[in-house]
Amino acid sequence: MFVDEVVIKLVAGKGGDGCTSFRREKFVAMGGPNGGNGGRGASIIFRTDKSLKTLIDLKVKKIIKADKGINGKGSDQNGANAEDVIIKVPEGTVVTDTKTGKLICDLTSGEYVVAHGGRGGRGNRAFATHDNPAPKMSELGEPGEELEVKCELKVLADVGLVGLPSVGKSTLLSQISNASPKIASYHFTTLSPNLGVVKVYDDTFVMADLPGLIEGASEGVGLGHKFLKHAERTKVIAHVIDMGSSEGNDPIKDYEVIINELKKYDESLLNRPNIIVANKMDLDGAQNNLKLFKEKYPELEIFPISALYNDGIKELIIELNRLVKESKTNEENIINESHILYKYEDKKPFRVYKDNNIWVVEGDEIERLFKMTRFNEDESVIRFGRKLKGMGVDAELEKMGAKRGDEVKILDYIFNFKE
Repeated sequence: MFVDEVVIKLVAGKGGDGCTSFRREKFVAMGGPNGGNGGRGASIIFRTDKSLKTLIDLKVKKIIKADKGINGKGSDQNGANAEDVIIKVPEGTVVTDTKTGKLICDLTSGEYVVAHGGRGGRGNRAFATHDNPAPKMSELGEPGEELEVKCELKVLADVGLVGLPSVGKSTLLSQISNASPKIASYHFTTLSPNLGVVKVYDDTFVMADLPGLIEGASEGVGLGHKFLKHAERTKVIAHVIDMGSSEGNDPIKDYEVIINELKKYDESLLNRPNIIVANKMDLDGAQNNLKLFKEKYPELEIFPISALYNDGIKELIIELNRLVKESKTNEENIINESHILYKYEDKKPFRVYKDNNIWVVEGDEIERLFKMTRFNEDESVIRFGRKLKGMGVDAELEKMGAKRGDEVKILDYIFNFKE
């Protein structure tokens, strides 16, 4: 079963908690703090695997949850890091955040950390200073990243065969490669991309037989975007046209339908090397249709073939191989330079507003600090308040009119404001 789109929830591992501990040996003077740090929570890593051609393994997983880091212990024992979770995906997998719609990664090779595990909380040994040599506080582990992602597979191929249904794309692929696509005399025989390796002398290239395109595909009609998204990856586009009009179609109109849908979806597809594969030249009327087509489009490179009888195939694959090699050379010669201009923005890392007489404070940094604070330790509570003041939360509350004793809410907890 070919699956090229999956939505899953990822929950990276929480960091291990730090430990509050002191040396208590009978004959050790001035023992001091010895609470260890917690270990890092497990991250969720997507890694490409060339043997995979579908996302079906992720289809059955609604949620992927990573392990928590090990808690720190006394006697200066740090907790161990949790083992990262490796998710294997096919090459060409695109991962986006469903909440923001932002691209997280485009995996054509290698691996990427999609959800980061939380760092381990620090033990009280880490908080020891000259002024406070015996702190009675430690941190809880940082929560791991939690997000819902959309995984979308866009096949990687050097040449993409595009065309209306039943024009002979699958037959052509089966004749010139090691692929064995389904071939039948009805529309939409190909419901998912088929890949085949084409050998040309000492070279090889990958060809994809993409699902049949119909008018309105760019708006989702028929297989719509299911086809078009796979065309984005191809270096060379081969338009396969039924020049024999086997179903009473007009080859010129067929070509214009394809061009129009590609243009609507992504105009850059038309800037790639394009050739015309005039198929079914063994049928009556094909020569006359080809003559009319050349008169209409004299500038186009056209290869008359009969995929069924293997006529004209050799010249076609030699030209496709040449275009693929040129395309790869051009990619290697392009120097990609990215210049990122960072601008300082005087933007607070939190938001304060009033909701039914309760002041609400929101912000990722504040919420993370809150979740890592032990509120059963007085020193931890004092540190939390000092951090909020340093971030400007107190000043913002006063500026907005908060008075002593007003209720302030962070996440699901409510505190009393002290000026």
